[in-house]
Amino acid sequence: MIDSASDQAGAGADLKHARRQRSSRADSAGPGIDRLPPSSIPNEQGAIGCCLISPRECIPACIMFFGDAGKEVFYDLRNQTIWDELVQMYEANIAVDVITLQQRLKDKNLLEQIGGIAYLAQLQDSVPSAANLDYYNEIVLEKYVLRKYIATCTDVVGRIFDYEGQVDVLMDEVERDILAIRPKNTNTVTKFRELIPGVLQRIEDSVTRKNIVSGIPTGFADYDQLTGGLMDGDMIVIAARPALGKTSLLFNIAENVVLNQKIPVGIFSLEMTKEQLAFRTVCSAARVNARNIVQGFASEADFPRLTSAAGRLNNAELFIDDTPGLSILNLRARARRMVQQFNVKLFGVDYLQLLHSSSKRGQDNRQQEVSEISAGIKALAKELRVPIIVLSQLNRSIESSGWRRPRLSDLRESGQIEADADIVCFLYKPKIDDEDEAGEQVEAGPVNLLIAKSRNGPTGDVRLTFLRGITRFESAAKIDNSDMPGNTDRRPYTD
Repeated sequence: MIDSASDQAGAGADLKHARRQRSSRADSAGPGIDRLPPSSIPNEQGAIGCCLISPRECIPACIMFFGDAGKEVFYDLRNQTIWDELVQMYEANIAVDVITLQQRLKDKNLLEQIGGIAYLAQLQDSVPSAANLDYYNEIVLEKYVLRKYIATCTDVVGRIFDYEGQVDVLMDEVERDILAIRPKNTNTVTKFRELIPGVLQRIEDSVTRKNIVSGIPTGFADYDQLTGGLMDGDMIVIAARPALGKTSLLFNIAENVVLNQKIPVGIFSLEMTKEQLAFRTVCSAARVNARNIVQGFASEADFPRLTSAAGRLNNAELFIDDTPGLSILNLRARARRMVQQFNVKLFGVDYLQLLHSSSKRGQDNRQQEVSEISAGIKALAKELRVPIIVLSQLNRSIESSGWRRPRLSDLRESGQIEADADIVCFLYKPKIDDEDEAGEQVEAGPVNLLIAKSRNGPTGDVRLTFLRGITRFESAAKIDNSDMPGNTDRRPYTD
């Protein structure tokens, strides 16, 4: 009995000690509820003091630097009130100094709330000159961003406890809120002389490289001449019948971009596995027939080419996500992470109809679902300021109707896709030869890339050759003057 009682007492002491340790760790790990949010009152006073010393220069500088944060960038309520009045006076073209500001605050019964004339005089005396305004503003903005992080994360915790919807939707909302914390700087005014070096460099590049494009070059000269390359914020749709090489074209473009332009590319493959894509890409880069490799008929000459291609691609910044059944919200979240982690500048999606919506409304209506997916991809391109190439299916009517030139209405669930896309392209065979009609697939043949819609440029055909055995597209002919954009010899596209 004595031993039992002693054991119980010892166990009780150990339990109390463990609780004290956990409590101590909890107190040291997290901030107490009585802690003040990040702020720097002296730097807030310094920024406003500069505005009182030199209002014409400093007030607009602060407005542009703080962007859309407004008066909330200041933590002290007195400084918020004073800044609000300074902005109103500046916009109304009212002379700004301590006396006019004092009178304005007095007329609005705000003078006593901000500490009276004594506080205004303290602000003006807090800085000897306006020379360090940028330094003050930087610190004030940093503290504001930290406060926004705290507020956003606190709000997220509350939403998590009360949330009853789909987790994917919540994750997308949280990432969007986090990325939107830092205010947008509105200082977009640039002196013209600062643009001159870039203009001269572009002229030099145009002369030395010939026909330079303004976007990301695809490696297909005719396409780049028509469109200017892959532009930031653009959604580019490439549609085709089955087995015409949509995926091959996407990876040929990705290969050209990562190897020749040294630009990171991210691919979302919802149809093929990453291992399949890697095998095809290496064989294509090596110009080796993948089917022969699978069947064990590789020649001795193939191995050096395969090794060389693998070596080039080994150092390429090409990232593949083959997660099946992605929702548009999941895709957007993963794309944001790729941009943050790997600085990806171009995305490809293979293909649009395999994505699905996360909303209940979209899942009940296929047309609505595709509309949400298409709008979500376009919004992502604008948000990240990168081009996104999206592969798409055609309607079954064209798939079973034999050869004819595709039209915009041939896009499956075409309405919203056509509206959202900046460029819509169709891969199609310019003619059907005897071998194709007999059901056989030729190893090399002409395939046109029809630019059916281009928001900022001409439309027309880009002539390509599809080398089916090595899953590779090549330009059918070199660019000449007759192929220049706007030339009347090029056949325009009419739907």
